[in-house]
Amino acid sequence: MPDGSSKSKDKNHKVKMDYKYMPGFGNDFETEALPGALPQGMNSPQKCSYGLYAEQLSGTPFTAPRSRNERTWCYRIRPSVKHLGNLKKISYPYWKTAPCINDEIISLGQYRWDPIPYDKKGNTFISGMRTITTTGDVNMQTGMASHVYLADKSMDKEFFYSADSELLIIPQEGNLILHTELGVMDILPGDIALIPRGLVFSAKIATDLCRGFVCENYGQKFILPNRGPIGANCLANPRDFKTPEARFEDIEEKCSITVKWCGAFHKSELDHSPLDIVAWHGNYAPWKYDLHTFSPIGAILFDHPDPSIYTVLTSPSGVEGTANIDFILFRDRWNVAENTFRPPWYHKNVMSELMGNIQGKYDAKPTGFVPGGISLHNMMLPHGPDSEAFEGASTTQLEPQKLKNTMSFMFESRFPQHLTEFAVNEAPIQSDYADCWQQIKKKFNGTPEGNW
Repeated sequence: MPDGSSKSKDKNHKVKMDYKYMPGFGNDFETEALPGALPQGMNSPQKCSYGLYAEQLSGTPFTAPRSRNERTWCYRIRPSVKHLGNLKKISYPYWKTAPCINDEIISLGQYRWDPIPYDKKGNTFISGMRTITTTGDVNMQTGMASHVYLADKSMDKEFFYSADSELLIIPQEGNLILHTELGVMDILPGDIALIPRGLVFSAKIATDLCRGFVCENYGQKFILPNRGPIGANCLANPRDFKTPEARFEDIEEKCSITVKWCGAFHKSELDHSPLDIVAWHGNYAPWKYDLHTFSPIGAILFDHPDPSIYTVLTSPSGVEGTANIDFILFRDRWNVAENTFRPPWYHKNVMSELMGNIQGKYDAKPTGFVPGGISLHNMMLPHGPDSEAFEGASTTQLEPQKLKNTMSFMFESRFPQHLTEFAVNEAPIQSDYADCWQQIKKKFNGTPEGNW
C-alpha cells in the first residue's frame, strides 16, 4: 500500500488489523500515537506531554562513532524500571546458549534434518524454541545460535526480551504478529523480522500453527553488506525495510515479563502491560523485510559466483570480510551462464554453513532438503551437489533457465557450529544424508574426454 501499511489476516482469512510502517534501513525515525506526544527540539523536557516519562534505549555504547551509534528516545506511560519486579529464575530446557559444547556429540560432519514436527503442547514462540546449533560465547558477545520455533499458542499477557542478542526471525509456516514496545509487525513466510537486543515484545499467532527459524546474534548487529563494484543498487535495498509506527497499550492486568541474560531466563510478574511507549524517535528499532524484494546479482556469461553475492545482512566480526554471521538468501532467479556447471560447486569452507529451506527445492539438493528442513556443513567439511544434481547439471542443455518457487537461506559464521543434544537425539535427523554423494562416479580414464 502507498502509505506503507499492511493488513494481517486471522485464522478465517478476514482482514483483522491495519499495520503502518516507515521505510528505510538504519534511518532516524520519529513517530507518535497521540498528537503532540513527541517533544520537538529536545529529548528530555522537564515535563513530557500526557504525563509521559522520557527514557533512552541505547543499542550501542554512548561513545560509538556517529555512523554506528544507535539509540532511541521513548516517551512512555511508566519508565521501564516499573516493568521489572522481583526476578525468579526459570528454565526453557530446549533453548541453549553458547558456549554449549557436549564432548559426546560429534559436530564434525555433514548433517541434514527433516522439518521439526509440531508437538501441539501449547507452546508459544518462546517456550517452543528448539536450538539446533550454538557457536561463540554470549559472555564475550561473539557468535550465534540457530533455532527452530514451533508455536501453537499466542503469548497471552506474556512478554520477553533478550539482553543477550538480537533475534532474526524467519517464518516458514504460519503468520506471526509481533507486538513490540515500538510498534506492531505482521510477518508471513517470505518475510523476515528483527527484534533488537533489549526490546520487549510479545508474539501472537494468527494461524493455528507457526514454525520458522531464528538466528540469535550475540555479536555486532546485522547491517547491510557493502556492495563494492555492484554500486548503489540491488541485493537488499534500504527502502524495502519497514519499521513500525508507534502503538501502545494502556492495560492494567496481570502480566509477566521474561528476560534472557547470559543464557539464563528470569521472570517477573507485573500488573500492567510494558508495551506503553506512546511516541519515540531514534534509529534503534525493529524492522521487517519482504525477501521477495531481494534483487539477486549473478553471472551473466560464465562461472558460478561465490554464495556471498547473495548476502542480505551481515554481522561484522572485527576482521574485515570475515563475518560473525552472514544471512544469505537463495531465491528464484535466472541461470544463464554459458559452458558452466551452474549449481554450487564442491568446496570446503573456513566458514560454517547452516541452511534452512523456506519454500520449494534447492538446486544443489533436489531431493531430501524439503521446506522446513535444515542442513549443516561445518567449517572445513567438504560438501556440494548430490549425485543427482551433479549428473543433471553436467549433461543438461545449457539454455536460460528460471529457478522458480525456491527460497532457502544460510547462516554462515566464521565460528564452528556445535550441535545440541536436541539436534542429535530428538530432531528428525537424516542418518543417511551423506549417502547422497555415494553414487558420484569416477570419470577419469586418462583421456581428455574422460568417462562422460
